[in-house]
Amino acid sequence: MTSKVSAEEINTFLAAAFSRGGEGPGIAVEEVREDWCKLRLAYRDDYLRPGGVIAGPLQMSLADTATYIAVFTRLGIVPGAVTSSLNINFLNPCKAGDVIATGQLIKLGKRFAVAEVDVREENMTVPASRATVTFTVPSSYHSDQAKQG
Repeated sequence: MTSKVSAEEINTFLAAAFSRGGEGPGIAVEEVREDWCKLRLAYRDDYLRPGGVIAGPLQMSLADTATYIAVFTRLGIVPGAVTSSLNINFLNPCKAGDVIATGQLIKLGKRFAVAEVDVREENMTVPASRATVTFTVPSSYHSDQAKQG
């Protein structure tokens, strides 16, 4: 099944919506299909915490962003969708390197969307962390969709 929006359209939106002085969020959407996405965070030395592993807050940010994007694959770009809960389990040290997050939408209702996200350094064979993330979808979006449908 195909996504409602392309990776390029999402990357353009993210760069505009989350730019920091002309610099985008540092997260690139590599691939999307309905209910699924793959993101990449290009490695930088300042992403490491003491001990030489990718910091937990960056992994959480990737999980959050992957869920945002997974919602887009079904509904199109919905800027007002926001995180309502994020539960993450850190399973293995995330090695230094580009970090990959894959998000799978597991439920999309009228008010909430739930996704599971796997985060790992690109060469790891096991996840560094796994998250379950819930987003709230704006009710105005659904009433707008009903008017269009």
